[in-house]
Amino acid sequence: MHCPFCRHPDSRVVDSRTTDDGTSIRRRRQCPDCSRRFTTVETASLMVIKRSGVTEPFSRTKVISGVRKACQGRPVTEDALAKLGQRVEEAVRATGSAELTTHDVGLAILGPLQELDVVAYLRFASVYRAFDSLEDFEAAITELRDQRPVAQENGAGGNPSVPVPAAAAD
Repeated sequence: MHCPFCRHPDSRVVDSRTTDDGTSIRRRRQCPDCSRRFTTVETASLMVIKRSGVTEPFSRTKVISGVRKACQGRPVTEDALAKLGQRVEEAVRATGSAELTTHDVGLAILGPLQELDVVAYLRFASVYRAFDSLEDFEAAITELRDQRPVAQENGAGGNPSVPVPAAAAD
């Protein structure tokens, strides 16, 4: 790390702390040449490989905006979307891989979104899994119905403040 003041090619780490969100490390450094101090922030890069083959940095904002479209007209708050975005980012970072496909990111979204709102989950899944028939929707709804009683018996089953549509609760 070059000193930003005198361009000396080395520095000494004086203090290291993780940031509040835990995604990066803040380091306080001191130059051995001019003795001035400066701060650096280090983040592990996480790249997403798109279907076209293009690679771009992971963006929590893109995850949230994609999910927001599926949640249009649903009783889902911005705070809930932010938490979902954080959960997705934590899940993809926990894989330990520096590169993920859009498919991997989509899979990481489906679980938390299903817990948040089943209708939004179906909307997102219909695009993500490329549903092209009513049978695809019926299969997804049947899968949700089969999972629902087990989740409710275990004390889980989603957000109790979000009403479950009658079609998904039967």
